[in-house]
Amino acid sequence: MTGQRLSYAYAVVRSPGAETQAQLAGLRGVAGAPVTLVGSGALAAAVSEVPGEDFSESALKSRLEDLDWLESTARAHHLVIETLAARMTVLPLRLATVYLDGSRVEQMLSERQDAFAELLDRFDAHLEWGVKVYAEVPLASEPATPSAAPGSAADPAPGRAYLRTRRQHRQAHEDTRRAAEEAVHRTEERARGLAVERARHRPQQGTLADARGENLANDAYLVPRHLAAEFRERMLHAADDLPGVRVEVTGPWAPYSFATPAEGARER
Repeated sequence: MTGQRLSYAYAVVRSPGAETQAQLAGLRGVAGAPVTLVGSGALAAAVSEVPGEDFSESALKSRLEDLDWLESTARAHHLVIETLAARMTVLPLRLATVYLDGSRVEQMLSERQDAFAELLDRFDAHLEWGVKVYAEVPLASEPATPSAAPGSAADPAPGRAYLRTRRQHRQAHEDTRRAAEEAVHRTEERARGLAVERARHRPQQGTLADARGENLANDAYLVPRHLAAEFRERMLHAADDLPGVRVEVTGPWAPYSFATPAEGARER
């Protein structure tokens, strides 16, 4: 696909006025490409032209395994969506949503006009907030086997001391985990009456995990803009009297967790 240009789509919005379009002039997205709007009816999609050798379906299979490329692309994708979200209601599309050309983008908008309009109505004046709950248990170093002979004055019972230390660490872990589970329950309770929707994500593990603790909850909430400050305050204090528990609140974001991605996008 050398030389071919594809249309990379970031988000769906309502067709903006001339003033908003002028404000977006100069915005650059993935691969440093200018961002433009492709319209159909009452909707528009923010798009950039990107090189086919990097964004064709076959190229993306390897590109998405390149962590440096993936991070750079994700940052640019996110920047465009958040820039749009600061000015209008947006329906974010998934990373690497690519079409053969602008006419295919227009076709996608036309085919899904009603569904997209319904989602945009739902997202009006709402923000996404992330809430993560961690159990912070210090990693205990493995007790070394004492060199003193059993029964010596230095340590009359090294085996019992070793087992006691392990029991204490296990008990501390269990206590902190129970406290974190209580914090999860509190966040859910405190969100009631404020958030209109919740999306549960898998707790982060492996390379995505926070080294400072075990992630027990990784949720996203859709919150009316005028209730955002109260929601954030409630979440931040959900673990005030629970030692070893941390609640992390992120946002506000565009409603990534509540958007339905366009179907069959790549190289349509």
